[in-house]
Amino acid sequence: MASLAENPKIFHDYEVLETIEAGIVLFGFEAKAIQHNMANLKGSHIKILGGEPYLINTHISPYQPANTPKDYDPTRARKLLMSKKEILYLYGKIQEKGLTLLPIRIYTKGRRIKVAVVLAKGKKDYDKREKLKEKAVRRELRMHRS
Repeated sequence: MASLAENPKIFHDYEVLETIEAGIVLFGFEAKAIQHNMANLKGSHIKILGGEPYLINTHISPYQPANTPKDYDPTRARKLLMSKKEILYLYGKIQEKGLTLLPIRIYTKGRRIKVAVVLAKGKKDYDKREKLKEKAVRRELRMHRS
């Protein structure tokens, strides 16, 4: 499973509760661009519109700009492929206060391109500060041991 695009900042801003794998509907040139690490998940999120999940605001640069259609939108909404049971479960969960769906990484599984979708809850500022303090303490302990 080769990781093609990641959003590690999610772990800083959100508390990850659950991870689900989803397929993604792409154009051929988008798939080629993703395989060449030309995708960016920064600022991306997932919405369920009309009972179907969509990846919103993911930027996929054109693989060959000269051969890309003129009306191509690199941040267009892309449909995610999940079972009806998963969609209903996630829809029920995001109705709860403070829960959201986010893409954490795009990767290959065999010849398929998949998206790891996380159900997450936003962290408060004091949670983030506490986590940074713990990290600093661990770093100090490691330095003193060496």
